[in-house]
Amino acid sequence: MSVSRPAAVIVLAAGEGTRMKSRHPKVLHEICGRSMLGHVLAAAAELEPERTVVVVGHAREQVARHLKDVAPEAATAVQEQQNGTGHAVRMAVEELRAQDVELSGTVVLTCGDTPLLRGSTLRGLVAAHQESGSAVTVLSARVPDPTGYGRVVRDADGAFTGIVEHADATEAQRAVDEVNSGMYAFDGALLAEVVNRLSTDNAKGEEYITDAVALLRGDGHGVGAFTAEDRVEVEGVNDRVQLAEARRLLNGRLLEQLMRDGVTVVDPASTWVDAEVAVGRDSVIEPQTQLQGRTEVGEGARVGPATLLRDTSVGDDAVVSHTVAHEAVIGARTTVGPYAYLRPGARLEQGVKVGTYVEVKNSVVGEGSKVPHLTYVGDADIGRGVNIGASSVFVNYDGVTKNRTVIGDHARTGSDNMFVAPVRVGDGAYTGAGTVVREDVPPGALAVSSGPQRNIEGWVRRKRPGTPSAEAAERASEAGSEEGR
Repeated sequence: MSVSRPAAVIVLAAGEGTRMKSRHPKVLHEICGRSMLGHVLAAAAELEPERTVVVVGHAREQVARHLKDVAPEAATAVQEQQNGTGHAVRMAVEELRAQDVELSGTVVLTCGDTPLLRGSTLRGLVAAHQESGSAVTVLSARVPDPTGYGRVVRDADGAFTGIVEHADATEAQRAVDEVNSGMYAFDGALLAEVVNRLSTDNAKGEEYITDAVALLRGDGHGVGAFTAEDRVEVEGVNDRVQLAEARRLLNGRLLEQLMRDGVTVVDPASTWVDAEVAVGRDSVIEPQTQLQGRTEVGEGARVGPATLLRDTSVGDDAVVSHTVAHEAVIGARTTVGPYAYLRPGARLEQGVKVGTYVEVKNSVVGEGSKVPHLTYVGDADIGRGVNIGASSVFVNYDGVTKNRTVIGDHARTGSDNMFVAPVRVGDGAYTGAGTVVREDVPPGALAVSSGPQRNIEGWVRRKRPGTPSAEAAERASEAGSEEGR
């Protein structure tokens, strides 16, 4: 039987999450580069649903703004009062009706606080639901501690019969380790009808979507359950401890996939990657490295140790160590670090060397050029085959505007240079050590700005008497006098 795409996916994201003790709604807390809600939406997107509706409530303006960034195609349904999961689903159904959506196919219900959920598990749920022809199929899991979860109830033959919420369960039912994940696949038309029949006759006085299962079964419709292979996929995150554990598990999953794809991760315990990070085969990730955002690493590169890259591209066979980089581009066969800082807009072409204690911001460093030591490069265009001397500063800010410096191809600049922008150093030009470059340097010229050195004899003895420097100078002077005798 072929599996058709769902008519809709409904994501419940209206809760406050008081145990997070946060100014932000629970579902927006970040894990491996995405919000928890973002991870659920990414899993749901693998189903290619015709519609996606996110039920919002607490801090709904924040959640709605976030959705515009991560899932602009998703609609929102507002749950003004958090009166239970059944009430939330009813709000989503009403929103779909307002959009003239006919719920004639499968509707998948998910929770916005389950960041470990996989798209493959949702596909399995939909396939089981459609193949069985059930009115509703529950996604269940077996967990070591089922406290707080609704229990899956089966008959003597093992057939699914219903769900009992923890607060309403008997002692025998609370001993059951198979739990309801809070996620389902429904027949859309039957869901649209049954949500209007949910009761609040329970311990919390809320509308439970679990009651829809019993109602549909009582109407003579088939109901079923699909058990997730990995229980952690259905576990909700309710506090910071659970958030950290979910992050650890997801990070391990992402690293395992990288290693199976041909990447060497030297120490997985100290390495962290985000969900949208891509690393080419034969690359090596050294310990204490974090790859964040949409960072991309090519093949055969070596990154780390102690490196943080965010939204940064690293070319094939590049080496990046003890480096922080944000929104930077590092070319093939380029070496960076140790102890370098690449800020947004830094672009290093192939074969570049950026060395120790070098900062680059909003600048292009051309192919084969070197910025080896103790230098700030800001708002500059450096040509090919250039060598920038140690302790140089590109003086880009005049207090009002940022200005650019241009260094031509194969130029050689001396140590301790200041390039006062806007200024241009021509192709093949040289600058002397200690030069302050305030005016353009023609191609092939040598720029110097300092005069002859002048030594003032006896200055320390006269101006700093009694200091260690004066005493050392006096001893040296006496020693020199004795040698001259």
